[in-house]
Amino acid sequence: MVEEEKLKISVEDLEEDEPQKESNVSIGTAFYWFKLLVTEMHWSFVFGVVIVYGISQGLGGALNRVSTKYYMKDVQKVQPSEAQVYSGITYIPWMVKPIWGLFTDLVPILGYHRRPYFVFAGFLGVISLLSLALHEKLHLVLAILLLTAGSASVAIADVTIDACVAQNSNIHPTLAADLQSLCALSSSVGALLGFSISGVLVHLIGSMGVYGLLVIPGGLVFLVGILLNEPHMPDFNYRQVNEKFVGAGKAMWSTLKIPNVWRPCLYMYLSLALCLDINEGLFYWYTDSKNGPKFSQENVGFIFSIGSVGSLLGALLYQYVLKDHQFRDLLFWTQLIFSLSGMLDFLLVLRLNLKFGIPDYFFIVIDESVHQLVNRLKWMPLLVLSSKLCPRGIEGTFFALLMSIDNVGLLSASWGGGFLLHILQVTRTKFGNLWLAILIRNLLRLSPLCMLFLVPRGDPNSSILPTELPSSEVDNDTSEEADNIELVSLVNGMNIDSQKEAF
Repeated sequence: MVEEEKLKISVEDLEEDEPQKESNVSIGTAFYWFKLLVTEMHWSFVFGVVIVYGISQGLGGALNRVSTKYYMKDVQKVQPSEAQVYSGITYIPWMVKPIWGLFTDLVPILGYHRRPYFVFAGFLGVISLLSLALHEKLHLVLAILLLTAGSASVAIADVTIDACVAQNSNIHPTLAADLQSLCALSSSVGALLGFSISGVLVHLIGSMGVYGLLVIPGGLVFLVGILLNEPHMPDFNYRQVNEKFVGAGKAMWSTLKIPNVWRPCLYMYLSLALCLDINEGLFYWYTDSKNGPKFSQENVGFIFSIGSVGSLLGALLYQYVLKDHQFRDLLFWTQLIFSLSGMLDFLLVLRLNLKFGIPDYFFIVIDESVHQLVNRLKWMPLLVLSSKLCPRGIEGTFFALLMSIDNVGLLSASWGGGFLLHILQVTRTKFGNLWLAILIRNLLRLSPLCMLFLVPRGDPNSSILPTELPSSEVDNDTSEEADNIELVSLVNGMNIDSQKEAF
């Protein structure tokens, strides 16, 4: 390709320039790499990737996570158990991602498949976050609805940009890996930057002020919908939509009934649901407890930023060291280490770290980094296993379905953790039983080890499904428009670490 040759020549010119340092060569290479993508794919698409992955999900997601914790604690003044349940509710839009994917694939609006959905997502985000920022005494139910609408805004934009990435990967197969790197890099840099400044912003302008700033990412997503270069397809036959929806549903149901599919799906759900999430209780303790560390907003933001680095390291460790290990063996060790790493919270809450002379701040940074690293190592095999369960012809939609099953598992873990905090009477001011909640959580993290027989022992590089599988007519009509929509997110995560995280 001509542009690739230009890139090669440019790099050679930089290397021949002796006074230039190696860092300048790297900067020059990155610049020409980015220019290559813009030239080959159109600048509006690259702009959309950077905005959705980097600004909306990465930067905006990090700011939203920290500000929502303080919003629930300081503005709505809810109990930790309630905050745990409400955080699960706001994540429901991510559980119906197959629906968003089918709509953007099969239901064009005014002749466009992608642009109207970006416009709608941006508009929804602006309205919901602006309402949160401007109303000080907002009723709790309305606040949760607005937070859920904001989450839906990000989810719809996420699915739509995934479809665009998949489409361009098929059109430019030689640049598919570069696209994945661009997505992952945008997400990782955005999240790291967002967590780094989140605590400072919450301290300076409050959680509601941060919501006001988050209107900007929503407006940029709206702008993507206006500027995106997409061919116009008039005279669409909407009568075929119902048939395509029904065809995709039948194909997915037929696939789910296969033992090699439903057994790993059951394990993935149980392994996530049984790992109870009590993070809200821990957050209230180390920011508000008289006997706790009393971390400031700045400290909390920095702790989360270090955790995002740990997650990135986990993805790199899996990619270059562990990806060829058998599913069952890798899941056994990661689940075991995941349970043992939870004992760091136990030591912190009992203040045993101080007896060993380890300061709270240093200990919590280590705790968060280890937790995110191990959690990423546990999550990556599940993503790869999910990709192996997708039948040919409906890969994209079926992968979105599997991710929805995983998200339901995360919701169950969040609600189960909230119930546990409620039963043990962990409140805004009482943390006497928090150590017991951590201990129960860690013991339950061991339970998925008893269900590993549901996971195939085979080589992760080999096929799991039988050759004869049902397919859907949906893919035959729309493969040129969007193939493997959600599968792009998986590849992003496998190469450098995507940011769609769950809780």
